[in-house]
Amino acid sequence: MTQYVSKPVNDKGFVEWSHEEDQIWHDLVTRQLGFIKQRACKEYLRGLELLDLPIDRVPQLPEINEVLKRETGWQVEPVPALINFDKFFALLANKKFPVATFLRSRAEFDYLQEPDFFHEIFGHCAMLTNPQFAEFTHTYGQLGQNATSKERVYLARLYWFTVEFGLVKEESGCKIYGGGILSSPGETVYSLDDPKPLREPFDIHTVLRTPYRIDIMQPEYFVLDSIEELYKLSQMDLMFHVKQAMKAGLLPPLFEPKEVTHA
Repeated sequence: MTQYVSKPVNDKGFVEWSHEEDQIWHDLVTRQLGFIKQRACKEYLRGLELLDLPIDRVPQLPEINEVLKRETGWQVEPVPALINFDKFFALLANKKFPVATFLRSRAEFDYLQEPDFFHEIFGHCAMLTNPQFAEFTHTYGQLGQNATSKERVYLARLYWFTVEFGLVKEESGCKIYGGGILSSPGETVYSLDDPKPLREPFDIHTVLRTPYRIDIMQPEYFVLDSIEELYKLSQMDLMFHVKQAMKAGLLPPLFEPKEVTHA
């Protein structure tokens, strides 16, 4: 459950953000820009340039939509704080990216578990200006729409280790394209600079079988050779790989269970 409630959107698609929320947005963006400059992939940085997000106030959905529509035909869609899988996949299948219209409080400035407006807009929308990434996300939504509930659990791992926590190779080294990392200052540094996590070459079979936890720094990341690899994935029979992964079962987790009970 979430303590947050999405703010209403008027008939022009605008949200009435408060002065305090404008300040929180400003502080989140300015802090994160310093971390991502040398660490985000070139596709993300180009997308951020195209979006030209305001710094001194929370952006409005129509401003984002104008750029996404022009570049890839996508739109952002305001949603309640949490939505179910049916709604999530249906939106992606229709080239609509769900965005909860609430912003984290000062008390949770550094981290919150549920995706807020900053995470969705700053973390994800820049990559949605890239046609190859956008096509992968669209295909993913279409597959999820028709998948069984068990297949969706396996598909969720693919989304987690790409759209949320993906890394990609560039000439100058490993870079970030996952929105879950790019909206978190701690994980932006940790994912590339810390010696602890594994950084493995992307392998679809392994990714689909790798457990994850949402409330910890990731113990493992998967690295694409290029963003084009996502497009190639979108052209494959991904459900064949999902079924193979389901037969093989999960790999052992690289983290402790959420609740450890001591005798």
